[in-house]
Amino acid sequence: MHPTLSDLGWSQFFTDQLDSNEIDTLTPVRLSGVRRRSVVALTADLDRKEIALTGDHVATDMAVGDFALTDGERLIRVLDRKTVISRKAAGLAAQAQLIAANIDTLIITTSCNQDFNDARLERYLAIAIEAETTPVIAITKADKPEGLTAEAYAERAKALYDGADVLLINAKSPDDIARLEGYCGTGQTIALVGSSGVGKSTIARGLTGEDIAVGDIRDDDAKGRHTTTARSMHRMHAGGWLIDTPGMRELALHDASEGIATLFEDITDLAAQCKFSDCQHRTEPGCAVQRAVNAGTLDPERLERWRKLVDEDTHNSETIADARERGRKFSKMVKSTMKAKKARRGE
Repeated sequence: MHPTLSDLGWSQFFTDQLDSNEIDTLTPVRLSGVRRRSVVALTADLDRKEIALTGDHVATDMAVGDFALTDGERLIRVLDRKTVISRKAAGLAAQAQLIAANIDTLIITTSCNQDFNDARLERYLAIAIEAETTPVIAITKADKPEGLTAEAYAERAKALYDGADVLLINAKSPDDIARLEGYCGTGQTIALVGSSGVGKSTIARGLTGEDIAVGDIRDDDAKGRHTTTARSMHRMHAGGWLIDTPGMRELALHDASEGIATLFEDITDLAAQCKFSDCQHRTEPGCAVQRAVNAGTLDPERLERWRKLVDEDTHNSETIADARERGRKFSKMVKSTMKAKKARRGE
């Protein structure tokens, strides 16, 4: 059967964004790679072609998985995204970094060893929930768990968020890889996130058949080496698409307040019962959250992780918003200055 746009993940959501002139003159494509001055795009025939970025288009405004319109040589317009995964850029820069667009399922990888970290998993879960994608926690090394049984690791993961599917797998087992293919059918897009060395590249290779490099885990600290250096999009055996992402040592949240609230729904519900609407849930009288901690029905460590995520998300969101406002003011000032110079020259 000849491939169509729907094989790329196209849906009515994107069709509704086109006007009649665009339908007649432009070609929809999906971005499978973003470079500094160009993008690599997949056509409806599943061919890949390089398209130049011209005009106001910049690479940092685009993500692998975006749908866009082209005239055959230039990128004309990026369509609105159904979902997007992003983070605050690593380092001091006050800007958001796009990770993947228009994904249906976020597969969060970790291992049955020292890599398993509740706080890190909660970050990924909050991002998935905020983006309205389906979160799946794939716990690798299930055939040789360390410290706990594989089932105990699965119970810990499920306790973080009941809305996530949790799978114990051996990433090198074809039968276990096949269990992931229910999320990978034609028209579906998944993204893999997680620390380096937990089997993410092995899973990607199992789902796509592509020879993606796999890093080893060092025995002393269970931390792997970075093996993938750029986001990319690959066809899977089951017909869908996989967006592979590099292992990310820093995952700073931004604009994820709803995801955090849903992930920590137990605390959110308790906070609504506090005597004061601006309660900080520390020593205030009438605090329902602290009452639950004292009664033993709320884990104080979970409360502390929630507090840290809320504080971080608030800070980063405000920082990025401030940076964007400064950028808008600077751009406005530059345009005003250029206009004044042209007026003086009589242009």
